Amino acid sequence: MNKYKICVYAICKNEEQFVDRWMDAVSEADLVVVADTGSTDKTVEKLRERGAEVYTESISPWRFDTARNLAMDHIPEDMDICISNDLDEIFEPGWRQKLEDAWQPCYTRARYLFTWSYNADGTPGKQFAMEKIHRRHGFRWVHPVHEVLMYDGEDKDMTVWVPGMVLNHYPDLNKPRTQYLPLLELSTAENPQDDRTMFWLGREYFYHKEYDKSIHTLQKHLELPSAQWDEERCASMRFIAKCYEAKGDLAQAKIWLYKAVAACPRVREPYHQMARLGYLQGDWPLTFLMTEKGLSITEKSGSYLAEPESWGYSFYDLGAICTYRLGLYEKSYAYAKEACKLVPNDTRLKQNLELIALKQPRPEQE
Repeated sequence: MNKYKICVYAICKNEEQFVDRWMDAVSEADLVVVADTGSTDKTVEKLRERGAEVYTESISPWRFDTARNLAMDHIPEDMDICISNDLDEIFEPGWRQKLEDAWQPCYTRARYLFTWSYNADGTPGKQFAMEKIHRRHGFRWVHPVHEVLMYDGEDKDMTVWVPGMVLNHYPDLNKPRTQYLPLLELSTAENPQDDRTMFWLGREYFYHKEYDKSIHTLQKHLELPSAQWDEERCASMRFIAKCYEAKGDLAQAKIWLYKAVAACPRVREPYHQMARLGYLQGDWPLTFLMTEKGLSITEKSGSYLAEPESWGYSFYDLGAICTYRLGLYEKSYAYAKEACKLVPNDTRLKQNLELIALKQPRPEQE
């Protein structure tokens, strides 16, 4: 018998292609509530056919926090646990039992593993902790985009980790992200002292190739008194370096990458970016040093800022090239072999390995 009443709630618009897969995944819940914000396809009909309670909402001007709060308002008062879950996110089977095993009435929210992206072979790429499970009461969503749960309940805010609970992300790559930038600008205007919002805005400017705005905004992020998380400060510096690289100023890019390494020497990402910059400049000693330093870090931080390319074949590829240029042929061959192990069907990597093999010492013929 179930210990708790669990409701999954979501917002959606024109997502009929995901309905069946999503409803299969959330079928372990007692109730599924969806706020549809203007679908013109068969999303609403399909959700209702599959048993979801669907409410149509008109939100103008658009804000993600408003939409999620409207969906939450439709959840019955007697529910114990609420799960915010988008239609392109799929829980692995058995999630309910794992959640009930971990949950206690003293907890206000739960964290679990979220797969954001995948490697070419289908294995998980970028994974980090997600926190969109909460008590029925005491929570509201805040911020127009990249919205977060704010707790104002009377009890102490306590979070539990749910072992084995995994949510996998399968995004619709055809959906535009053009609305993100103006919503982030609005969010920053509303919350000028919120360091994470400032970082996200600076990052978004980079994605839109507005490099000067990105540099200015990310520098503002670094100046905020609350911007103390070393990994996020490091990421801000790396994005500034990427902006300068895109502008053709590799000297400034290198300065900011040195700052990034100093800010958070415990993660691979700044070393990887510096190794790549060394490759672009033909600075083989720098590439070699950064490769060695990066590969010496063997555990991921587990944050949303981890970059899959720092944990794939790229370091070994860069290492093989720079050590070949330095005349360290045995080291180069070892790096190239590792790169090929990780991506065995890559033609360029195989050709590099064959070329490097020609430099290996051959045993004398008897």
